[in-house]
Amino acid sequence: MAKISRKDTKGYVLHTGESQRKADGRYCYSYTDRQGDRHYIYASTLVELRKKEKELDKSRMDGLDPFAAEKMTVNDMFDRYMSQKFDLKPTTKSNYLYTYDHIVRDGFGKRRLSSIKYTDVKKYYNELLTERGLSPATVDNIHTLLHPAFQLAIREEILRMNPSDGVMAEIKKSKIWVKNKRHALTIPQQKAFMNFIEENPEFSGWYPIVTVLLGTGMRIGECLGLRWDDLDFDKRLISVTHTLSDRPIGKEHKCERHIMEPKTEAGTRIIPMLDEVMDAFLQEYQIQKCLGFCTEEIDGYSGFVFSTAQGKLYQASAVNQALHRMQKAYNDMEGKRAKAEKREPELIPSFSAHNLRHTFCTRFCENETNIKVIQEVMGHKDVQTTLDIYAESTTEKKQEVINSLQGKIIIK
Repeated sequence: MAKISRKDTKGYVLHTGESQRKADGRYCYSYTDRQGDRHYIYASTLVELRKKEKELDKSRMDGLDPFAAEKMTVNDMFDRYMSQKFDLKPTTKSNYLYTYDHIVRDGFGKRRLSSIKYTDVKKYYNELLTERGLSPATVDNIHTLLHPAFQLAIREEILRMNPSDGVMAEIKKSKIWVKNKRHALTIPQQKAFMNFIEENPEFSGWYPIVTVLLGTGMRIGECLGLRWDDLDFDKRLISVTHTLSDRPIGKEHKCERHIMEPKTEAGTRIIPMLDEVMDAFLQEYQIQKCLGFCTEEIDGYSGFVFSTAQGKLYQASAVNQALHRMQKAYNDMEGKRAKAEKREPELIPSFSAHNLRHTFCTRFCENETNIKVIQEVMGHKDVQTTLDIYAESTTEKKQEVINSLQGKIIIK
């Protein structure tokens, strides 16, 4: 007996899995996925339904799971990606989660994976830069989180292509990508600032730590985490084996202080002491003999070099705030002097502890040609970071050398 074909209300033959609902006339296609679960897709017309069926068949032939892509959000994929990052240090993982939760999760993160296209990612990054006013560095960090999450979706056969591929390269070529360049203090600025805080009673207590930051190129966390046991005054060496972190930890992103290993192997290093650095440590020791040594213990570490009058470790934010106060006080004083002397003031731009690290590296590059030595002292994982600063420094040096050759090359 011949099989009777099913038809819709317009007389069109319905294929296997297709049906038309009597209640509203909508079309439905049902199928079973690889796990044996039943799924349904709907459309208002038969033409639209079969278009969806073709897309479904193509995805299934490519080995993709279209149902997962329809159901999963960017947040779901990111959380799955983070759950598999077993090699991340706690502070790094916490920083990733803090950035994602505060910027991505409640907006772009709620979108379905299947709906995300290249243009959507590009538009989102542009909005972060132009409308929300985020820095290029922050947007770059967000990309480093989203791109591997999308890549994981490809590996798990949920997406065919990574919608974030090539987005950052295109945005970085545009006019909206203006990355603020860290500046080093010039030699005159450096001299003026150091003389100012050394002679100013209000700020002289900060002189040792500023000298150490400027004379070693240490990161602020590395400097604050120093213990007296890390200093070898006989050999004049500083051992950098750990760093103080006071960044958000856990789901509630509560700031807690911890002692961590350096982020990379390059961060563990030995830094020779300059005479001025050694004097600064000895000066700090004398200050603490009067006020009391640090009594705080963090993760089993104690005997820290730099501490408050209450015997507590400084926070990185407190050091940076002090630098801003000192810079403003210097500029106020210089402004008044310049006005009295009827000249233009030589002001110092706002800077942070990291600018002092950059300044040290700049001075180092200006006086040393061995890139490997500079890289190791700075603790740069990537030599390109060192080379970028070296190139910038040698450009200024070349100008200085050329100026000194005036009248010595072309002789008339």
